[in-house]
Amino acid sequence: MLDFHTLTEFSRNHCIGICAFLVPANILTTLLTIILAFLNRPMSQVWASVTLACTFAVIMMLHVYTWFMIGVVMMPTYILLSLAITCLLTNLFVIIWRRNPLQLFSLGK
Repeated sequence: MLDFHTLTEFSRNHCIGICAFLVPANILTTLLTIILAFLNRPMSQVWASVTLACTFAVIMMLHVYTWFMIGVVMMPTYILLSLAITCLLTNLFVIIWRRNPLQLFSLGK
């Protein structure tokens, strides 16, 4: 069984390594999603990239929440949380745009 307390301690003890991996992983996989969508690659490739990018973003959000749980409220936690949310939203917009390019710009109609 997975011990939640041990997992959160691991996350906080290895913060530098986790963030050193997750920050570039989030940026690169989101960029890959954008590139695949603009090159009109098959949706299976776009969905694979979106899945990987969203996985990294959710892991980063969970990592940041472990710091919030113990009361660490500093600028880096908000920056990392903003990066994860931005990557999630970007992937969502890419999927919407890829399905119907005009739908993204006609939200009010």
